[in-house]
Amino acid sequence: MAEQSYQQRKIEMESAAEVSKELKRKKRMKLLVYALAFAIFQTIVILVFSLTVMRIKNPKFRVLSITVEDLKAVTTNPPYFNIKLNAQVAVKNTNFGHFKFQNTTISFDYGGAGVGVGVGDAFVDKGRSKARSTKKMNVVVELNSNNIPNNSSLQSEIESGFLALTCHSKLSGKLQLMKLIKKKKSTEMRCAMVVNLVTKVVQDIKCQ
Repeated sequence: MAEQSYQQRKIEMESAAEVSKELKRKKRMKLLVYALAFAIFQTIVILVFSLTVMRIKNPKFRVLSITVEDLKAVTTNPPYFNIKLNAQVAVKNTNFGHFKFQNTTISFDYGGAGVGVGVGDAFVDKGRSKARSTKKMNVVVELNSNNIPNNSSLQSEIESGFLALTCHSKLSGKLQLMKLIKKKKSTEMRCAMVVNLVTKVVQDIKCQ
C-alpha cells in the first residue's frame, strides 16, 4: 500500500510539473507574440512617420494674381510702355515644419525668360511660411521699356493691345522640423502672363 501511495504521489507531482512547464511555455509564447506584434507596430509607425512627417519637399513659389495700378503704352517712335503692377505672390509649404526664406527679387522680362530684356524688378522681403500652409504677400513693381531695342516687335504688340511678359525668381531658405532638423531648401518660379492694354488687366498667368 505504501509503495502504491508513493507511486501515486510521484505521478501526481510529475503531472503537476508538466502542467506548470506547459503553462510557462504558453506564457513565454504569449510574451514572444506580444513582443513581435509591438515590433511590427513600431516598424509601421516609423515607416509612416518617415514617409509623411520626415519627407521633405521643396516649397513652391508662385504668382497668384496681378492688378494694374497704372498703365501707359504708346506706339510713337520709339514705342514705349510704363506700367505699375501690384502682384500677390505665395510661398506654399507642404512640409510638417516651417520654412524661413530670405529676401529675393522677382525679375520681369519682355521677350521670354532668360532670353528677354529686363523691364523691372519686384522686391520680396524675407519671411516664414508655417508648416503645411501658404504665405501670401503683395509686392509692387514698376515696368518700363527703356532697355528694349527699337528693332523689337514692341510696336506691333502695343498696337494689338496685348503685351506678353514673363517673370522669374529663386527663393532660398531653411526648413526646420521639430526644432531638431534644419535643411537648406530653394525653389524657382517661372511665370508667363499677358497684359491687356485696353482693359488694363493682367490675364493668362501661368507658372511652373
